[in-house]
Amino acid sequence: MNPFAYFKKNIAPIPQEQSATSNTRFLRFSTKEQVLFAKRLSFLVHAGVSLVESMTIIRNQTKSKRKKLVFNRVVQDITAGQFLSSSLAKYNGLFSDFTINLIRVGENTGVLPENLTHLAEELAKKQALLHKVRGALIYPIFITVATFGVTGLLIAFIFPKIMPIFISLNIPLPLTTRVLLTVSTYLAHFGLITLLGSIVVLILFSIIRKLCIPIRRTTDWMQLKLPIIGPITQWYNCANFCRTLSLTLSSGVNLSEALYINAAVTSNLLYKNAYLDFASHVLKGETISSTMASYKKLFPEILPHMIQIGETTGNLPGTLGYLSQLYETEVEDSTKNLASTIEPVLLCTMGILVGLIAISIITPIYEVTKFLGSPSS
Repeated sequence: MNPFAYFKKNIAPIPQEQSATSNTRFLRFSTKEQVLFAKRLSFLVHAGVSLVESMTIIRNQTKSKRKKLVFNRVVQDITAGQFLSSSLAKYNGLFSDFTINLIRVGENTGVLPENLTHLAEELAKKQALLHKVRGALIYPIFITVATFGVTGLLIAFIFPKIMPIFISLNIPLPLTTRVLLTVSTYLAHFGLITLLGSIVVLILFSIIRKLCIPIRRTTDWMQLKLPIIGPITQWYNCANFCRTLSLTLSSGVNLSEALYINAAVTSNLLYKNAYLDFASHVLKGETISSTMASYKKLFPEILPHMIQIGETTGNLPGTLGYLSQLYETEVEDSTKNLASTIEPVLLCTMGILVGLIAISIITPIYEVTKFLGSPSS
């Protein structure tokens, strides 16, 4: 079977035309909200409350009117005999593909309460891992923005007030001062347009990246090639792959379908295509490890070897669980060291920029002092 066709038919969410009205088109459930939803539903179902009553309780506890509308329709669907996963899948984008598919497997295999518990734990771990990566990037981004912001303010507002004095005296200006004068003149006339244009370009690029597969694939590839960020991206994707595959296999999902689910919840196109390729080879009777070995640029060399051990011993879920913890530790250690690694580079960059501006201002002042102090003056 064509893996992409199987993916669209069995794993991908129900198409948008089956979604609810436009009232929920731009509504989103964050990962945190999905964690709370899974925890509440798991607790209620474990307590013996029926699925309809459980969803009714969750609906009544929801404060948002639009989200309450979603849960109300889900209650109506379940009351009418639909599966919970089928009802949630109608709201394309509200819940992740992983959430919908794990609930679907739980309903089909009769282990919905257990799968809801696993789902809540899994989403919480994913959220924590993502927060660690984002948190590690906040400080470098803040320093970078502050550096260029201060530099821009000095060039755009302070420098133009001093330069007329130097120009009126007709003294020779050093190269750095002339360059800074050119930049200052440009910012004075076109600074706002440049800023707005940069924002528009970034927004357009973000939209085009989502719509254009080749551009998205290229940016995903470039992200893996970046120093420091590249290894963290690789470990992050490996941790998510191992944890998701371990959970889905432990929940009774067969290996090929578990790989399709992994592809459905992965945003990086390079890894998504790799997982679909794994699934197609598994359907042919091959192992994951043998196929993964050919993706040396995406996966560390140790990963296919460890997976091969799990496949040989028949404890693949356990091996994957161990590997997910291993790569989560790698991500955590790398993000902790990220700020201390990048900080010297950022501080040196800030020092060079501020130093160049200072030299560009002080040097002409020194020339003016010499000019005023000369006997001919």
